[in-house]
Parts: sequence; C-alpha cells; structure tokens
Amino acid sequence: MKKIREVLGFINNHGLYPDVKIISSPSLPEVIINGKKVLSFCSNNYLGLAASEKLINGAIKTAKEYGVGSGGSRLLSGNLEIFQKLEQKLAEFKHTESAITFTAGYMANVGTIQAVMNPIEVKPLSFVLRTKNVVLSDELNHASIIDGCRLSKVRVVVYKHCDMEDLEKKLKKYRNWRKLIVTDGIFSMDGDITPLPDIVRLAKKYNALVMIDDAHATGILGKRGSGTAEYFGLDNEVDIKMGTLSKALGASGGYVAGSKELVDYLRVSARTYIFATAMSPIIAGAVLAAIQEAQENNSLRDRLWRNTERLREGFKKLGYNTLNSQTPIIPVLIGDEEKAIKFAHMLFEKGFFAPCVRWPAVEKNKARIRFTVMSLHNDAQIDNLLENFYKVSKLLNII
Repeated sequence: MKKIREVLGFINNHGLYPDVKIISSPSLPEVIINGKKVLSFCSNNYLGLAASEKLINGAIKTAKEYGVGSGGSRLLSGNLEIFQKLEQKLAEFKHTESAITFTAGYMANVGTIQAVMNPIEVKPLSFVLRTKNVVLSDELNHASIIDGCRLSKVRVVVYKHCDMEDLEKKLKKYRNWRKLIVTDGIFSMDGDITPLPDIVRLAKKYNALVMIDDAHATGILGKRGSGTAEYFGLDNEVDIKMGTLSKALGASGGYVAGSKELVDYLRVSARTYIFATAMSPIIAGAVLAAIQEAQENNSLRDRLWRNTERLREGFKKLGYNTLNSQTPIIPVLIGDEEKAIKFAHMLFEKGFFAPCVRWPAVEKNKARIRFTVMSLHNDAQIDNLLENFYKVSKLLNII
C-alpha cells in the first residue's frame, strides 16, 4: 500500500487524476452533467446509434427472448443462438468467412495477438525447432494492442508512426522470422488513417500477416461502413480484422473477423474468449440492429463526414493545429499540460464537454483537446463550439 499511496500522491500533486464527469442522460450531442445541460464533443457514438429507437427495440426484443445474462462462458454454458446470428452478420459486414465476438475490444486484441503469435506447440520436440516470432506495431497503436503484444511473450518491434520506410527496414531485419504487422485503422488520439495499401504491399513482399484494429473505423470508413480495408479496396488482403461494437455501432463488445480457420482457432486458443463470460444477449440484439442501420442508412455517415469537415476546417481557419486528423477524431494541439487542463475546465464552464488528453496518454508537451463529432450534431452547435473555443484560447494567450 505504501507504493500505491506514493503513486496516488504523485498523480494528485501533479493534477493528473482524471476529472470524470457523471452523465445522467443518453450519449447525445446534449448531455446532462451535474444537472447542467452541456454540448458533448467527446463521445465515440459517431453515428448517433447509442440511443437509437431501433437499437433500443432490438435490445428489448432480445431481452424478452433470452433474458439479461448469458449464463457463462461460451464453451461451457453461454453459447446462445443470438451470438451465432451476430457473428454471421459481422462476417458478412466485414466481408470475411467468419467472425468471433468478445466482451470488450480490449479482450479481442489481447486474446487474439497472444493466441496468434504464441500458439501451443503440438509437435514432438517442437521446442527445439521453435519458430522465431515477431510483432511489428505502430508506435501510436492503442493500449490494448500494446498489452496484447506484451502478453504474447514474443519479440515486439515498434515502427515509427505510419513510417513505411522504417517498417520495411525492420521487416528486412526479421526477414526469416514469422511476422505480424498490427496497426490501428484510425488512430484514436491523432485521428489519422493508417496507410494500409503500403502495409499490405510490404506484408506480401516480406511474407507477414496483417492485423488491423478498426475500433474507430467500423461503421465509418468505406461505402458500407465496413472499415479500413473496404475504404482502400483491400478486403481480401487483411488477415485479421479486429474491431469494437462500442463506438459507431453504439453498444459494447469486440470482434475479430477473418478466415474460418482463424476464427475456429481463436475459439480454442484465445484465453479472453475461453475464460470469460459471454456478453449479454441484450448487447447482441442491439448490435444486430446497429449493423443493419449502419449498412443501409448512408445518410448517417454523410452527415457525420459533413460535420467533421465543418469542425476541422473551422479550427484550421482560426489557426489551430489539428495534427494529421482525417476523421471525426479532431485533436487541437495545446502543448502544455497545465494549460490544456485549464482550457478543458473553461470550456466546460461555457457549456462544452471535451476533456483534454495529456501525458501519459500522449507524449509530454503534446497535450490536446480531443474532439469527436457525431452525425447528430448540427451546424449551430459546431459554430457555437468554434466561437467559444476561440474565446477561451484568447483568454489563455494560446492564439
């Protein structure tokens, strides 16, 4: 406990403890926090489906049919029919042969990377002939990827963010090793898109597997919202398509889609699938409705991208640095941690909920206010944010 007190003391003394707001309303552009109505620009509910009547009705219908809990792990007692329906729908959505669901996206990454890169040895004397394995991971990948790499207990090589020269240099070094390249599709802190065509080209050249984390791309990128591979026309070129059900699809959970062989293997090797209670059937019912809506209602994506362009271009016109944002994740670089924290507090006082992101989530002196846009935001709300953001930055001498 002494060490724990020491860590907490450091966090509190340096203003690093997160200011977690208690929300008493659905995830919509307007939310209620401590009895105060504010405009939210930090939700990952990109398509506005989290409070959709279609999802709510899907959840209610499923609850009446299957109840609330799944009853246990899928391998022992919780393999409900609704889960099979969801996985079939996900495979169709992601243009793959099969799919598997996890209770969280974090568990999908951790379990999959570990299982794929550190498989059980089944041949006699295989420990003598053990293949050398290496994971090549983008330096800005999500924490769940980082933890999956660590838990795989194989060599992990980090390449510079979206730097294909650096990736190729490292692929050359490990030419004779068994290799997995893993990357976010959309990077959660910078909002940029991975250069997937170049990654696929290098993977073919150096005989590597490709895994993409589409947590922030599912429902957003591609004509049907299938994700990064569809966006680049590379559906058949990505070995492992991971994603979440908790952002654009408005619910919770994670999935991995790929070949039937891959999914069959994960069902008997991914510890985060085998030893975890299955998700609530209510979630599965809601997600089935969400996928259908995401596929069929292109107007949701159209509005989302229109809102994204309006906000990002508004920031740029005012002279702000939005880094390399290409998506509904729009960071505005502040730099100094203390100023960023103060900035977020002042914005909240003016009625805008958009917390700052600072070290250790990002590099020191690269603190930013991270905005996310929803299809449900309107022009007046976006313009109101831009106007007040400018006012706050003037008060803090940032611009």
